[in-house]
Amino acid sequence: MPNMYESVGYETYQQADVFNGNVEAQLPVNGTIPRGGSLYEIEDTNEGYQLAKDSLTSPLDSTQVDYTRGKELYDIYCGICHGTKGDGKGKLVDREKILGVPSYDDAGRAITTGSIYHVIYYGRNTMGSYANQLNEEERWQVTAYVEKLKADLEN
Repeated sequence: MPNMYESVGYETYQQADVFNGNVEAQLPVNGTIPRGGSLYEIEDTNEGYQLAKDSLTSPLDSTQVDYTRGKELYDIYCGICHGTKGDGKGKLVDREKILGVPSYDDAGRAITTGSIYHVIYYGRNTMGSYANQLNEEERWQVTAYVEKLKADLEN
């Protein structure tokens, strides 16, 4: 069994008998995202943040927004820092583990639907990204819930 000692090497993506002349192994499947790619097309830059803040809107209509689900996700991922009311007084802030978490009604920040989603996706300042923890639909549910908290704080 000489091939056990000296194996025949094949170039993975060559046109050869290995693929019977078919080069489809080189082409990605339609609808796939390349490694390191993203469905979210706005870049993680200050300009991207501003673009999202000014122009990004939720794809969910009012019948698709589920505040109960948004609250559950918010309590799991966001409430520990931002507080259950969005006032920036979560348990970690109270225990002085992290500092400087602003309230959602902070006029200087003037958060919008797009800025909320962008920050959940990429993170900002000391807040990390939650893109790996929340899928796209869940991120939009949390965004809607944060907007509700902001409106509650402003009233």
